[in-house]
Amino acid sequence: MTQPPATPLVLASQSPARLQTLRNAGIEPVVIVSGVDESVLHGMVPRELALGLAELKAAAVADRADVPDGALVLGCDSVLEFDGQALGKPHTPEEATRRWLEMRGRSGVLVTGHAMIDTGSGRLVSRVAGTTVHFADVSEEEIEAYVATGEPLQVAGAFTVDSLGGPFVTGIEGDFHNVVGVSLPLLRDLVIELGHTWPSLWTRASAR
Repeated sequence: MTQPPATPLVLASQSPARLQTLRNAGIEPVVIVSGVDESVLHGMVPRELALGLAELKAAAVADRADVPDGALVLGCDSVLEFDGQALGKPHTPEEATRRWLEMRGRSGVLVTGHAMIDTGSGRLVSRVAGTTVHFADVSEEEIEAYVATGEPLQVAGAFTVDSLGGPFVTGIEGDFHNVVGVSLPLLRDLVIELGHTWPSLWTRASAR
């Protein structure tokens, strides 16, 4: 039987990958989508953009009435830092194709901003994690087929590492979970910085 966590975690994101990553780590968060317009921040370098959007998302949810008492609210945002630009979701097949033609055989840094608000104390802590991603020299036929699946259109950098895009990533340097969308080691640091313990977030411990 699932036990309620001592410290509830609210995920201010609609990302299925982030939700599954937390579930795999023994946490069943309350999901409350922030509704923040990601286009509100312009002209920022990738790391500042990712962190700024993460903080906006956490703040937009923290004061809502449906947030459990004493919860920690987590906002995240990811972009791919490539050639000095911040690449978010491409949204269209044309843009996804253009990006892959530029990225293939090269490397970028997947940057994820993490912002956590302790609703009990009102404190905010935030940090950025970066993971270098090496892309395969994929063919135009592979790019066309991948874009046709629709997967790269709605993910930062136009790729995944844990789904259909996995074979097109030849290696990573850093935290794998950060590429998926949330760095678990960094998240643990934020929880501890706010005076809580990581096991207090568990709703279950793995039986494996």
